Amino acid sequence: MFDRLFPLLETARIKGASYADVRLIHTRSEDLTVRNEAISRLDQAETLGYGVRVLVNGAWGFASCDEMTSEAMQRTAALAVQIGKASSTANRTPVRLAPEEPHVDIWQMPFVIDPFSVSLDDKLDLLFSTVKILRKDPRIKVGRADLVIREEQQWFVNSEGSRIEQILLSTGGGMQVMAVDEHDVQVRSYPCSFRGQHKGMGYELIHALDFLGNAPRVRDEGLALLTAPVCPEGTRDVILSADQLALQIHESVGHPTELDRVLGMEANYAGTSFATTDKLGHFRYGSPQVTLMADSTVPTGLATAGYDDDGVAAQRWPIVQEGILRGYATNRELADEIHEPRSRGANRADGFSNIPIVRIPNLSLMPGSWELNDLLADSDGALLLESNKSWSIDQRRLNFQFGCETAWEIQGGKRGTLYKNASYQGVTPQFWNSCDAVCNHRYWDLWGVINCGKGQPGQRAEMSHGVSPARFRKAAVGIR
Repeated sequence: MFDRLFPLLETARIKGASYADVRLIHTRSEDLTVRNEAISRLDQAETLGYGVRVLVNGAWGFASCDEMTSEAMQRTAALAVQIGKASSTANRTPVRLAPEEPHVDIWQMPFVIDPFSVSLDDKLDLLFSTVKILRKDPRIKVGRADLVIREEQQWFVNSEGSRIEQILLSTGGGMQVMAVDEHDVQVRSYPCSFRGQHKGMGYELIHALDFLGNAPRVRDEGLALLTAPVCPEGTRDVILSADQLALQIHESVGHPTELDRVLGMEANYAGTSFATTDKLGHFRYGSPQVTLMADSTVPTGLATAGYDDDGVAAQRWPIVQEGILRGYATNRELADEIHEPRSRGANRADGFSNIPIVRIPNLSLMPGSWELNDLLADSDGALLLESNKSWSIDQRRLNFQFGCETAWEIQGGKRGTLYKNASYQGVTPQFWNSCDAVCNHRYWDLWGVINCGKGQPGQRAEMSHGVSPARFRKAAVGIR
């Protein structure tokens, strides 16, 4: 594959590019859903294509194609240069790339069981068996179970001498019920909402999730929500479950610290950011208990890789350290805007046909010291909020509201009354400053996001957020 890509770099150079890179990507995916007693989704897809990115007179040009003939590949490289030349006529500030040593390497996501080696019959049997358990009560009008598998093999070369091959793999799935009676409709999910848990792993993750063992509890909790009281309005201490806290991190820390949003270069999908560069190094984003680390090297993360789509090696760095804003997600183009000598390696594209943009890396809240039982015992009257149901956040990532599937009132150190239609609201820095307790490493896990949208045209990306349950004081809860 590399031998087919090197000539494109030479073509770009001859036609006037000062820099060029080529990404050739082969993807395989499998997406399965069983809804009630029928298959509602069975997608098996495979793609192969390449994207050529160039700098001409300080401006980007990009073109992509899925035709693999030498003639088509040469045309694509020439078109990228032509687009770069056109872009340069309107470019006010020439692009300057932060330095990166060339890399020659092969990197692969570790796994135990290749998910593509598991037969389609076995996968569907698991989903049908799960739905059968979910649907044992007639009040469960919809029971569904999902599996999502994706593999991406990449070949990357650039005009600076890098030559990188990577194989990325992710596996995931989950289940959900919709319970209905004459008065209400409620949903309950496992292991989390929005199609379940996903990791950079093989099919061993599906075995670990134990669909059949957890289906009865999911069904029963969905039914219990039908007769549960509505979550009361007011001010309460809240404990966010790990899966809900993962989305809180994603929306109120991950997106606000993508440097292109911060600089006003990106405003699609809920705007820019309040976390402007004048705040770097001194702004109190959260309490001293809050340390959030970006990490593209953490095992099983969905954004874990050897290198990003700039060819920059994976790294670990602080975004918020003991409550203070310390960093951003950057690429080679923008690192100099905050006087960093090197990119943080957060440039990624959705497939071969999109140009790379800054994306949230794996971003995790570091564990605290609390045992969960001790935290519950110390939180009488608090609400334990689990599993996201809805979310909304303003154009600067400040004011937010999240809905959750369940809210358990902590009574005597244990889960007591179950409430439905739970929600909580807040303002990002005030909310994170109210965090006074984080559970320890025993309760910490990575939770995957597979549907992060950004850009125009829109691109999808995947990343993970490592969390353990945490307490936030005096949050606004209920519909206000």
